[in-house]
Amino acid sequence: MSARLLLAATVCVLGLGAQPADLILRNGKIVTLERDTPVAQAIAVRGDRIAAVGSNSQIERMAGPATKIVDLKGRLAIPGFIEGHGHFAGLGQFRMNLSLREARSWDEIVAIVQRAVQRAKSGDWIIGRGWHQSKWTRTPEPNVQGFPVHAALSKVSPQNPVLLSHASGHAAFANAAALQAAGIHRNTADPNGGTILKDPAGEPTGALIERAQGPLRAAHGQWQAKRSAADRAADERRALELAVDECLANGITSFQDAGSSFATVDRMKEMAERGDLKMRLWVMLRASNTELAQNLERYRTIGAAGHHLTVRAIKRSIDGALGPRGAWLLEPYSDLPPGAPAPAGLNTEDPADIRQTAELAIRHGYQLCVHAIGDRANREVLDLFEAAFRANPDRRNLRWRIEHAQHIHPNDIPRFGKLGVIASMQGIHCTSDAPYVRERLGPRRAAEGAYVWQKLMKSGAVVINGTDAPVEDVSPIASFYASVSRRLKDGSVFYPNERMSREEALRSYTIQTAHAAFEEDLKGALKPGKLADIVVLSRDILTAPEDEILSTGVIYTVVGGKIRYENLALR
Repeated sequence: MSARLLLAATVCVLGLGAQPADLILRNGKIVTLERDTPVAQAIAVRGDRIAAVGSNSQIERMAGPATKIVDLKGRLAIPGFIEGHGHFAGLGQFRMNLSLREARSWDEIVAIVQRAVQRAKSGDWIIGRGWHQSKWTRTPEPNVQGFPVHAALSKVSPQNPVLLSHASGHAAFANAAALQAAGIHRNTADPNGGTILKDPAGEPTGALIERAQGPLRAAHGQWQAKRSAADRAADERRALELAVDECLANGITSFQDAGSSFATVDRMKEMAERGDLKMRLWVMLRASNTELAQNLERYRTIGAAGHHLTVRAIKRSIDGALGPRGAWLLEPYSDLPPGAPAPAGLNTEDPADIRQTAELAIRHGYQLCVHAIGDRANREVLDLFEAAFRANPDRRNLRWRIEHAQHIHPNDIPRFGKLGVIASMQGIHCTSDAPYVRERLGPRRAAEGAYVWQKLMKSGAVVINGTDAPVEDVSPIASFYASVSRRLKDGSVFYPNERMSREEALRSYTIQTAHAAFEEDLKGALKPGKLADIVVLSRDILTAPEDEILSTGVIYTVVGGKIRYENLALR
């Protein structure tokens, strides 16, 4: 036995001779992320809490007649993954609609929609998500700024309105029927914070950027409202159930939901109270300031239903995404022709309005989480946070967050650490976006401030990880791999000096993500007294050759001491 295992075998055994354990995982490599006991062989669970970690012989003494004992066969067990930023209901809805994530051309997408139309009733809306024009193998013809025009889509779906969300969620594409339903035509002006992309003749192409999506989504909502309340409720429940299944299969025991309505939170609460929410949710509310002021006190929830539901954060968005050129930049995009609308991206929500949200957050004890991708957006949010902190010197350790923090001016990187602002980032976005980052930003800006994990950590900032699902696949393994490799599909490495070490990447998905939600005393490490949230993997992602990480599978997902997912093929 190694010196580290000997150390682990001599400490952290609680209650020997007390009530037997309910679950024992033995004969594994237990990485606890605790300094005193970094590695152990076995772990015991009593109720929903970790009772002890130690050697096989020590932990086996806690077994009783009813104890479930699982032989890990040397496999790696780690704290359950915590998804640091995703869209929980959206993850389930993605599985219920057309998936466009793997499409590699506009023609493929048109064909997918055509097949869906053949199965649909006339007038029904066709909904899909996941397309990304910068990831197609060829630029569609005709196009405007790389986006297709709706003619082919309208031809295959003349009677069915079509709404296809960009992978980022920050743009959508509509056919003629959907544009008509939304009241969008050649004379429709761009809204504040949005762009209706038009062709040289002034006709809408079908591409709607950022807040220009509003009328389209409102029209779809009006169609949905004609369905029965029972059918709509069933779809909402089904989406949440599918999201739970997807997360558990990926080793995710907790999910930080990046913005849900009060109605969606009500559904989550119903599931939690029935015992159907078999994982843990930490939720940001997404609503207007008027609605927030009326409801924040009533909805603030900490650890409901056995720590399965917490609602203590607010989500706002100050800009869009880099893919559809909606990220708000200090300088214009490098790959836009002269005269293009919004050359430096879009400010999607009024900073003055977000300042009012900040006041509400402070008053009611909520964390404020603001989506900011571009360097101008990040600077504006840091300024806003700094002013709020200065105005409330008695309020400390607020743990406010910038969601994404993808492109930061070098002058603003140290401010994260100085202000204590959490950088909620997604490792997989780096390698997914990298093929077009240099085009959008130019080499100087990309090198100085794109996905600067190491620079942020050296500033003293807490960096957490996730996937932004369903923007990307919810797999923590894929995002962990991107974090430690920054390797693209062509084999190149995107600014390798910013790679995380494997321990840094694991911490960014566990204990640091717990810290970002004020939950580090409950989860994120395998320590007696903490919640028994554990994942067992088929490979040791901390030591395996880099090129083998992506083939790692989840064998067991344990939430509160209960095995919620088991992969029999890998076991």
